[in-house]
Amino acid sequence: MPGFDQILSKRSIFKDVTVLSPHFVPKDLPFRERHISEIMTVLSPALKCQKPRNLIIYGKTGTGKTCCIKKIMEEFEGYRKDKGSSMQYVNCRIYNSRYRILQRILRDYVPELDKSGFGLPFLYEKLIELASTGVQMVIVLDEVDMVKDLDELVYTLTRSNDEIKKGGVSIVGISNKLSFKDALDPRSRSSLYETEMIFEPYTAEQLQKILLQRVDAGFEKNVVEPAAVNLAAAITSQESGDARFALKLLNKAGDVAEQEGRMKLTDHDVESARKMVELDLTMETVNTLPEMHQIVLYAIASITLTGSKYSRLEGVESGFLFSGEVYEEYENTCKKLRKRPRSTRWYKEYLNELDMLGLITTTPSGKGIRGQTTLIKMGPSPASIMEIVRPNLFGVKE
Repeated sequence: MPGFDQILSKRSIFKDVTVLSPHFVPKDLPFRERHISEIMTVLSPALKCQKPRNLIIYGKTGTGKTCCIKKIMEEFEGYRKDKGSSMQYVNCRIYNSRYRILQRILRDYVPELDKSGFGLPFLYEKLIELASTGVQMVIVLDEVDMVKDLDELVYTLTRSNDEIKKGGVSIVGISNKLSFKDALDPRSRSSLYETEMIFEPYTAEQLQKILLQRVDAGFEKNVVEPAAVNLAAAITSQESGDARFALKLLNKAGDVAEQEGRMKLTDHDVESARKMVELDLTMETVNTLPEMHQIVLYAIASITLTGSKYSRLEGVESGFLFSGEVYEEYENTCKKLRKRPRSTRWYKEYLNELDMLGLITTTPSGKGIRGQTTLIKMGPSPASIMEIVRPNLFGVKE
C-alpha cells in the first residue's frame, strides 16, 4: 500500500487542483463585470447606512451567481468601516426554513442562540432589536426557492422593516427558477419591491476563456492541449453553458490522463471524462431534489424502461411519454410509499422544474394527437436515474 510520501513525490499534471473547483472564487470573474457593478450599485446604500432595495438574481446553475456575490461580499466587508452595515450569506439548501435562517442570521450577534429552545417570536424580536441599533442588514439567500416556508420567510423579513426604528433588512435572493415568486402570497410578493437581474448561460467562446484562466493556475505549464480546452467549452455550451460542468470536465480529464501515466491532457481525455461528469452531476442534482420531484422522476424512468402504452400511436416520437400516464404512475408510486400525491397543478410545476434542470424534456403535443397534452422525455439514462432515485425512495431494495 503506497504511503503519502510516495503519492506526493509523483509528478502530477496538476499545479493547484483547488483552482478547478466550482467553489473557488478567482480574483477576476470574466464576463461578469457588468453584473458585479450593477449588484454593487444596488447594495451600496447599505454602506451609507441607508436601506438598499431587495434584489433577486436569476440564472441557471454554473452562470456565476454565487461567485459574483461572494466576490462582492469580500469588497463589502473591506469597505465597511464600522458596524453600521452587515452582509450575510445563507445557503438555503442547508438552512431551509424560516426558523433556521433567522437562527443562522442572528447566531453571530446573539451567543445564547447556540442553545436550543428559543421560539420564532424570540428570534424575530432579536432581529428587530439588532437592526434598530442602526444596522443595515443585507441577507443573501442562495437557492432561496429551497426554503420550505418561503412565503412566511419573505413576509417576515420584508415586514420587519415596519418595526425597525433606525436600520433595516434587505434581501438578496438567488434562484435557478424564474417562476419562484409565483408560489408567493400576493402580500409577500408586493412587499418584496425588488430589483431583478438575470445571469445568462456562458457561450462557447466565454467558456473557453474562463477555462484558459483556470488552466494557467490549475495545471502545470504546457500539459493541456488547446484542443482539449476547445472541446470542453464546445460540449458545455451545447449542453447548458454551465461553467461548473466545464471545470469538472477538465478536472476529470486531468484525472484520466494521470491514471494512464501521461503528462498531456488531450481532447480524447475530455471525451472520456464526459460521461463520468454527466453522471456525477446528475447524481448530485437528483440527490438534492425534494421527495416529490424524485417520485415524478422515478415514474418517468419506470415507464421509459417498461415502455409507454401510447408508444405505437402515430405522431408520438420514440422515447416520449404522455403527461397523463406519468401522472398515473406518480400516483401509484405515492401509494406504494404511503405518501399523499399532489394535485396536477403541483405536478406540472415539478415537470417545469425538472425540465429546467435538464433532467427531462417537455414539449406540447402536435398535430395528429387527439387533445392537447404534454409529451415528456427522460434526459439522462433512465437506468442511471433509477439507480440514484430508488434507494432514496424505497431504501436499498424496492
